[in-house]
Amino acid sequence: MTEQFDLFIRLGVSMAIGFLIGLQREHAYGGEGRNIIAGERTFSLIALGGFLATMLADQMGSPWILVSVMIVIGMLITAGHFAKVSQSERSGITTEIAIVIATMIGALSYLNYLTLAAAIGIATTVMLSLKIQTDRFVEAITNADIAAALQLAVISVIVLPILPNQSFLPPPFDILNPFSIWLMVVFISAISFLGYVLIKAVGSSRGIGLTGLLGGIVSSTAVTMSFAGRSNQNPQQSKRIGQAVMLAWMVMFARVLVEVGVLNLELLKLVWLPILVIAGVGVLYSAYLYFSDRTEDFADVKFGNPFSLSTALKFGLVYAIVLLISNAAQFYWGDTGVLISSVLSGSVNMTAITLSLAQLSSTGGIDLTLAGQGLIFATLANTLVKASIVLISGSQNLKKAIIPGAVLVLLASIFAISMI
Repeated sequence: MTEQFDLFIRLGVSMAIGFLIGLQREHAYGGEGRNIIAGERTFSLIALGGFLATMLADQMGSPWILVSVMIVIGMLITAGHFAKVSQSERSGITTEIAIVIATMIGALSYLNYLTLAAAIGIATTVMLSLKIQTDRFVEAITNADIAAALQLAVISVIVLPILPNQSFLPPPFDILNPFSIWLMVVFISAISFLGYVLIKAVGSSRGIGLTGLLGGIVSSTAVTMSFAGRSNQNPQQSKRIGQAVMLAWMVMFARVLVEVGVLNLELLKLVWLPILVIAGVGVLYSAYLYFSDRTEDFADVKFGNPFSLSTALKFGLVYAIVLLISNAAQFYWGDTGVLISSVLSGSVNMTAITLSLAQLSSTGGIDLTLAGQGLIFATLANTLVKASIVLISGSQNLKKAIIPGAVLVLLASIFAISMI
């Protein structure tokens, strides 16, 4: 009785997943006023067919039953596709592929891979429903974006594995490991590229705040410079611009936590709360700016692709220099040298000093507490630099909107140092 009940559960799951896929297809085609070769009932029956074919193949010990069913379904799909083409309809085969997947979902359900079947069904439905978004994304990308993605793949899959994973230099230069340095180049390049892809997919015209958030993944400094310039053209929207800039700054703190977490979990345990305090102050001030000015957003801000081989090489060089300076500062001048190098490096490149401190503390080169304090000092210096950009390039209204928030963030940073 229990086995039979379990069988019916698996059957129900397979048909429910098929119904979900068919419902999406019915809704999509119905909205376009086009004929559909398979809707929710057909997809449910297709999943049922895959389930029954697999059950019969299992009971009779012959996989050819399932193969025969797949061949029949393939013939029906082919006939339906040519019928669409003959009627001058668009000849995409998305629904036909979904039919094959629904059949396999039925087979997986019988074999008791219910979690996998459900995951595949949901993923399929999501992909089917993203047609408009994927079309928009394809229209937005350029040949340069594709070339950048291929270059990222090259430095990740081809260059990284062939680099030596050891240092050949004496102290304090022994911190320079080609593989580790390039691994960080790949990691940071991937994060920046991901942010750029998200902006392309969502669209930078969706709102100032969202643009600030996604742009902060690419470069919070670039967002600050871009919006500071825009504030002179749109002084009446300075509070909304200030909100976006502040959000981009807060994304920088989130990036710091991610980067530290990848390299040194012990350091992450030490700094997550102090950094969260700083970010919380910034987010609250962003919310204040948002609710105090509900004017409409202006036109979108353009972001260039953040990745290129030259950019990756430059970051690798900067990271190696910062890593070397931090290690040498500790080697020759102790804790004070590390803090000074953190401030100087943070004012130029926050990512490089973050990775350097995380790596040095993970190998025992510096104390965890010192690394945590260095991180906060670096974020403080970086915030000062971006606030200076607003003071130099922003409109008077933007300065009035941003500077109080910057002061609050700096005060929170000073308090955060005492928490470590």
